[in-house]
Amino acid sequence: MRTSLAFALLATAAACGTNGGDPTTGDDDVVDPPPDRGFRIESPDIDIQPGEEVTYCYYFRTPNTEKMAVDHWKSVMTPGSHHMIMFTTGNTDAQPVGTVTQSNCGIGANGNNVAIWTYAAQNTESELQLPGDDGTGKPLAQEIAPNSGGYFQMHYLNATDAPIKAHVTLDAFALEAAATYTLTEPFITFNGSISIPPMSTGTVATQTCTTPANTKFWLMSTHAHKQAVKTQVKDGSAMVFESDDWEHPGAKEMDSPFYSFGTGKLTYECTYDNASNRTITTGESAATDEMCMATGYFFPATKPVFCYNSFIVPI
Repeated sequence: MRTSLAFALLATAAACGTNGGDPTTGDDDVVDPPPDRGFRIESPDIDIQPGEEVTYCYYFRTPNTEKMAVDHWKSVMTPGSHHMIMFTTGNTDAQPVGTVTQSNCGIGANGNNVAIWTYAAQNTESELQLPGDDGTGKPLAQEIAPNSGGYFQMHYLNATDAPIKAHVTLDAFALEAAATYTLTEPFITFNGSISIPPMSTGTVATQTCTTPANTKFWLMSTHAHKQAVKTQVKDGSAMVFESDDWEHPGAKEMDSPFYSFGTGKLTYECTYDNASNRTITTGESAATDEMCMATGYFFPATKPVFCYNSFIVPI
Protein backbone atom coordinates (compact mmCIF):
# COMPACT_ATOMS: atom_id res chain seq x y z
CA MET A 1 0.00 0.00 0.00
CA ARG A 2 1.47 3.34 -1.05
CA THR A 3 -0.23 5.57 1.48
CA SER A 4 -2.23 5.78 4.69
CA LEU A 5 -3.81 8.58 6.72
CA ALA A 6 -1.79 11.72 6.27
CA PHE A 7 -1.77 15.33 5.21
CA ALA A 8 -1.87 16.17 1.51
CA LEU A 9 -0.20 13.33 -0.25
CA LEU A 10 1.69 11.34 2.33
CA ALA A 11 1.74 8.09 4.25
CA THR A 12 2.52 6.91 7.75
CA ALA A 13 5.72 4.90 7.77
CA ALA A 14 6.51 1.94 9.94
CA ALA A 15 8.35 2.68 13.18
CA CYS A 16 11.66 1.26 12.02
CA GLY A 17 14.19 3.93 11.12
CA THR A 18 14.00 6.15 14.19
CA ASN A 19 14.45 5.68 17.89
CA GLY A 20 11.13 7.32 18.79
CA GLY A 21 12.72 10.42 20.27
CA ASP A 22 12.13 12.78 23.13
CA PRO A 23 9.86 15.74 22.26
CA THR A 24 11.57 17.97 24.83
CA THR A 25 15.03 17.47 23.36
CA GLY A 26 14.34 16.74 19.70
CA ASP A 27 16.29 13.49 20.11
CA ASP A 28 14.78 11.53 17.23
CA ASP A 29 17.94 10.91 15.22
CA VAL A 30 17.40 8.98 12.01
CA VAL A 31 19.06 5.58 12.18
CA ASP A 32 18.62 4.64 8.53
CA PRO A 33 21.45 5.80 6.28
CA PRO A 34 20.80 8.33 3.50
CA PRO A 35 19.60 6.91 0.17
CA ASP A 36 22.21 5.12 -1.94
CA ARG A 37 20.85 7.03 -4.92
CA GLY A 38 19.11 10.25 -3.99
CA PHE A 39 19.74 12.81 -1.29
CA ARG A 40 18.97 13.88 2.27
CA ILE A 41 18.07 17.35 3.60
CA GLU A 42 17.98 18.19 7.31
CA SER A 43 16.80 21.39 8.93
CA PRO A 44 18.55 22.77 12.03
CA ASP A 45 16.97 22.53 15.48
CA ILE A 46 14.44 25.25 16.30
CA ASP A 47 13.29 25.93 19.86
CA ILE A 48 9.48 25.98 20.19
CA GLN A 49 8.15 27.24 23.51
CA PRO A 50 5.25 25.67 25.47
CA GLY A 51 1.88 26.56 23.96
CA GLU A 52 3.49 28.22 20.95
CA GLU A 53 2.04 27.92 17.44
CA VAL A 54 4.49 29.14 14.83
CA THR A 55 5.50 28.57 11.20
CA TYR A 56 9.15 28.64 10.12
CA CYS A 57 10.81 28.21 6.76
CA TYR A 58 14.25 26.68 6.25
CA TYR A 59 15.94 27.47 2.91
CA PHE A 60 18.37 25.15 1.13
CA ARG A 61 19.81 23.92 -2.14
CA THR A 62 19.33 20.24 -2.91
CA PRO A 63 22.64 18.32 -2.75
CA ASN A 64 22.17 16.26 -5.94
CA THR A 65 24.70 16.98 -8.67
CA GLU A 66 22.59 15.54 -11.52
CA LYS A 67 18.90 15.57 -12.40
CA MET A 68 17.16 12.89 -10.38
CA ALA A 69 13.85 11.14 -10.95
CA VAL A 70 12.48 10.72 -7.43
CA ASP A 71 9.97 7.90 -6.96
CA HIS A 72 9.96 7.70 -3.15
CA TRP A 73 9.99 10.30 -0.36
CA LYS A 74 10.52 9.62 3.34
CA SER A 75 10.47 12.17 6.16
CA VAL A 76 10.94 12.25 9.93
CA MET A 77 9.71 15.17 12.03
CA THR A 78 10.33 15.87 15.70
CA PRO A 79 7.23 15.15 17.82
CA GLY A 80 5.35 18.42 18.22
CA SER A 81 5.51 19.28 14.53
CA HIS A 82 2.11 19.90 12.94
CA HIS A 83 3.16 19.66 9.30
CA MET A 84 5.97 20.23 6.85
CA ILE A 85 5.86 21.05 3.14
CA MET A 86 8.85 20.91 0.81
CA PHE A 87 8.73 23.62 -1.86
CA THR A 88 11.19 23.89 -4.74
CA THR A 89 12.13 27.18 -6.42
CA GLY A 90 14.37 26.08 -9.31
CA ASN A 91 17.38 28.31 -9.91
CA THR A 92 16.06 30.97 -7.52
CA ASP A 93 16.87 31.28 -3.83
CA ALA A 94 13.84 32.78 -2.11
CA GLN A 95 16.16 33.46 0.86
CA PRO A 96 19.90 32.83 1.33
CA VAL A 97 20.75 29.15 1.81
CA GLY A 98 20.65 28.20 5.49
CA THR A 99 18.15 30.93 6.44
CA VAL A 100 15.55 30.04 9.07
CA THR A 101 12.76 32.63 9.26
CA GLN A 102 9.12 33.20 10.18
CA SER A 103 8.62 35.99 7.63
CA ASN A 104 7.28 35.55 4.08
CA CYS A 105 6.99 31.82 4.74
CA GLY A 106 4.51 30.12 2.45
CA ILE A 107 3.54 29.24 -1.08
CA GLY A 108 4.34 32.79 -2.22
CA ALA A 109 7.76 32.95 -0.58
CA ASN A 110 9.53 32.95 -3.96
CA GLY A 111 8.71 36.57 -4.67
CA ASN A 112 6.89 36.96 -7.99
CA ASN A 113 7.29 33.28 -8.85
CA VAL A 114 5.20 30.44 -7.46
CA ALA A 115 7.13 28.02 -5.31
CA ILE A 116 6.40 24.40 -6.24
CA TRP A 117 4.73 22.21 -3.62
CA THR A 118 6.75 19.00 -3.95
CA TYR A 119 6.13 16.82 -0.86
CA ALA A 120 4.17 17.23 2.38
CA ALA A 121 3.82 15.39 5.68
CA GLN A 122 1.91 15.72 8.92
CA ASN A 123 2.80 12.53 10.78
CA THR A 124 6.09 12.19 12.66
CA GLU A 125 7.25 9.42 10.31
CA SER A 126 5.86 9.59 6.77
CA GLU A 127 6.61 8.40 3.29
CA LEU A 128 5.22 8.60 -0.21
CA GLN A 129 5.88 5.83 -2.74
CA LEU A 130 4.92 6.85 -6.27
CA PRO A 131 3.15 4.27 -8.48
CA GLY A 132 5.51 1.84 -10.16
CA ASP A 133 3.42 1.41 -13.31
CA ASP A 134 1.66 4.17 -15.25
CA GLY A 135 -0.37 1.59 -17.18
CA THR A 136 2.30 1.16 -19.84
CA GLY A 137 4.94 -0.41 -17.59
CA LYS A 138 6.82 2.78 -16.69
CA PRO A 139 7.12 4.12 -13.14
CA LEU A 140 6.03 7.62 -12.19
CA ALA A 141 8.64 10.05 -10.88
CA GLN A 142 9.19 13.69 -9.95
CA GLU A 143 12.21 15.43 -11.44
CA ILE A 144 14.56 17.33 -9.13
CA ALA A 145 17.16 19.37 -11.00
CA PRO A 146 20.70 19.49 -9.61
CA ASN A 147 21.34 22.08 -6.91
CA SER A 148 17.68 23.14 -6.87
CA GLY A 149 16.59 25.97 -4.61
CA GLY A 150 13.96 25.09 -2.07
CA TYR A 151 12.62 25.39 1.44
CA PHE A 152 10.71 23.53 4.11
CA GLN A 153 7.63 25.21 5.52
CA MET A 154 7.40 23.84 9.07
CA HIS A 155 4.31 24.46 11.19
CA TYR A 156 4.66 23.73 14.89
CA LEU A 157 2.05 23.41 17.62
CA ASN A 158 3.73 22.76 20.97
CA ALA A 159 0.85 21.52 23.13
CA THR A 160 3.20 20.44 25.93
CA ASP A 161 4.35 22.37 29.01
CA ALA A 162 8.02 22.10 28.02
CA PRO A 163 10.11 23.56 25.17
CA ILE A 164 10.82 21.31 22.20
CA LYS A 165 13.66 21.30 19.70
CA ALA A 166 12.05 20.71 16.34
CA HIS A 167 13.60 19.70 13.03
CA VAL A 168 12.85 17.79 9.82
CA THR A 169 14.82 15.13 7.95
CA LEU A 170 13.78 14.37 4.36
CA ASP A 171 15.13 11.58 2.15
CA ALA A 172 14.58 11.47 -1.62
CA PHE A 173 15.05 8.10 -3.31
CA ALA A 174 15.73 8.25 -7.04
CA LEU A 175 15.48 5.87 -9.99
CA GLU A 176 18.65 4.76 -11.72
CA ALA A 177 20.05 7.28 -14.19
CA ALA A 178 19.13 5.18 -17.23
CA ALA A 179 15.57 4.43 -16.09
CA THR A 180 12.64 5.49 -18.25
CA TYR A 181 9.67 6.99 -16.42
CA THR A 182 6.57 9.17 -16.76
CA LEU A 183 6.70 12.59 -15.17
CA THR A 184 4.12 13.30 -12.46
CA GLU A 185 3.52 16.70 -10.89
CA PRO A 186 1.39 18.15 -8.09
CA PHE A 187 -2.01 19.77 -8.60
CA ILE A 188 -2.57 22.21 -5.73
CA THR A 189 -5.52 24.51 -5.10
CA PHE A 190 -5.96 27.31 -2.55
CA ASN A 191 -9.09 29.24 -1.61
CA GLY A 192 -8.06 32.75 -0.62
CA SER A 193 -11.63 34.05 -0.18
CA ILE A 194 -12.90 32.18 2.88
CA SER A 195 -15.19 34.15 5.20
CA ILE A 196 -17.05 32.29 7.95
CA PRO A 197 -19.57 34.41 9.90
CA PRO A 198 -19.46 34.34 13.72
CA MET A 199 -21.61 31.78 15.52
CA SER A 200 -22.51 30.02 12.26
CA THR A 201 -22.84 26.41 11.14
CA GLY A 202 -22.63 24.80 7.74
CA THR A 203 -20.85 27.63 5.92
CA VAL A 204 -19.57 26.29 2.59
CA ALA A 205 -16.52 27.58 0.70
CA THR A 206 -16.22 26.21 -2.83
CA GLN A 207 -14.10 26.88 -5.92
CA THR A 208 -13.61 25.09 -9.25
CA CYS A 209 -10.39 24.66 -11.22
CA THR A 210 -9.74 23.35 -14.73
CA THR A 211 -7.69 20.14 -14.84
CA PRO A 212 -5.06 19.52 -17.55
CA ALA A 213 -6.48 17.76 -20.58
CA ASN A 214 -5.80 14.04 -21.13
CA THR A 215 -4.31 13.49 -17.69
CA LYS A 216 -4.85 11.04 -14.85
CA PHE A 217 -4.70 11.55 -11.08
CA TRP A 218 -3.21 8.92 -8.79
CA LEU A 219 -3.62 10.61 -5.40
CA MET A 220 -6.04 13.14 -3.95
CA SER A 221 -6.49 14.76 -0.55
CA THR A 222 -7.53 18.02 1.12
CA HIS A 223 -6.25 20.47 3.71
CA ALA A 224 -8.24 22.63 6.10
CA HIS A 225 -8.14 23.90 9.69
CA LYS A 226 -10.09 23.05 12.81
CA GLN A 227 -13.36 24.85 11.95
CA ALA A 228 -13.79 22.46 8.99
CA VAL A 229 -16.33 19.69 9.53
CA LYS A 230 -16.14 18.32 5.97
CA THR A 231 -13.80 18.59 2.97
CA GLN A 232 -14.64 17.35 -0.51
CA VAL A 233 -13.20 17.08 -4.02
CA LYS A 234 -15.78 16.62 -6.80
CA ASP A 235 -15.90 15.95 -10.52
CA GLY A 236 -19.22 17.56 -11.34
CA SER A 237 -21.70 15.58 -9.21
CA ALA A 238 -19.23 12.68 -8.71
CA MET A 239 -17.40 12.54 -5.35
CA VAL A 240 -13.66 11.96 -5.83
CA PHE A 241 -12.55 12.42 -2.21
CA GLU A 242 -14.12 13.48 1.08
CA SER A 243 -13.17 13.59 4.73
CA ASP A 244 -14.67 14.72 8.03
CA ASP A 245 -11.28 14.84 9.81
CA TRP A 246 -9.62 18.23 9.26
CA GLU A 247 -6.37 17.29 10.98
CA HIS A 248 -5.82 13.91 9.33
CA PRO A 249 -8.00 13.91 6.21
CA GLY A 250 -6.29 10.89 4.69
CA ALA A 251 -5.52 10.46 1.01
CA LYS A 252 -7.27 8.50 -1.72
CA GLU A 253 -4.91 6.54 -3.92
CA MET A 254 -5.95 5.51 -7.40
CA ASP A 255 -4.38 2.55 -9.19
CA SER A 256 -4.44 1.82 -12.91
CA PRO A 257 -6.47 3.02 -14.80
CA PHE A 258 -6.25 5.88 -12.24
CA TYR A 259 -8.74 8.77 -12.34
CA SER A 260 -9.53 11.31 -15.05
CA PHE A 261 -11.87 14.24 -14.38
CA GLY A 262 -14.65 13.64 -16.89
CA THR A 263 -15.90 17.22 -16.62
CA GLY A 264 -12.40 18.63 -17.09
CA LYS A 265 -12.89 20.51 -13.81
CA LEU A 266 -12.05 19.86 -10.15
CA THR A 267 -14.33 21.38 -7.51
CA TYR A 268 -12.96 21.65 -3.98
CA GLU A 269 -15.29 22.43 -1.13
CA CYS A 270 -15.02 22.87 2.64
CA THR A 271 -17.84 23.13 5.18
CA TYR A 272 -17.26 25.01 8.44
CA ASP A 273 -18.81 25.57 11.86
CA ASN A 274 -17.69 28.76 13.62
CA ALA A 275 -18.41 28.80 17.36
CA SER A 276 -16.50 32.06 17.93
CA ASN A 277 -17.85 35.59 17.98
CA ARG A 278 -15.63 36.75 15.12
CA THR A 279 -15.48 36.26 11.36
CA ILE A 280 -12.86 33.67 10.39
CA THR A 281 -10.97 34.16 7.13
CA THR A 282 -8.17 32.51 5.17
CA GLY A 283 -4.89 32.39 7.10
CA GLU A 284 -2.01 30.27 8.37
CA SER A 285 -3.07 29.58 11.96
CA ALA A 286 -4.68 26.17 12.43
CA ALA A 287 -6.37 27.49 15.58
CA THR A 288 -7.70 30.90 14.52
CA ASP A 289 -7.73 31.00 10.69
CA GLU A 290 -8.98 28.69 7.96
CA MET A 291 -7.86 27.08 4.73
CA CYS A 292 -9.50 25.06 1.99
CA MET A 293 -7.22 23.19 -0.39
CA ALA A 294 -7.27 20.19 -2.71
CA THR A 295 -3.92 18.50 -3.14
CA GLY A 296 -3.09 15.79 -5.65
CA TYR A 297 -0.71 14.39 -8.25
CA PHE A 298 -1.41 13.93 -11.97
CA PHE A 299 0.34 12.54 -15.06
CA PRO A 300 1.54 12.78 -17.78
CA ALA A 301 2.76 16.21 -16.78
CA THR A 302 5.00 18.92 -18.13
CA LYS A 303 4.78 21.22 -15.10
CA PRO A 304 2.93 21.52 -11.80
CA VAL A 305 -0.47 23.21 -11.49
CA PHE A 306 -1.34 25.78 -8.83
CA CYS A 307 -4.93 27.07 -8.82
CA TYR A 308 -5.74 30.11 -6.66
CA ASN A 309 -9.48 30.27 -6.07
CA SER A 310 -10.52 29.22 -9.60
CA PHE A 311 -7.60 30.78 -11.49
CA ILE A 312 -4.67 28.70 -12.78
CA VAL A 313 -1.53 30.64 -11.84
CA PRO A 314 1.20 30.68 -14.54
CA ILE A 315 4.29 28.72 -13.46
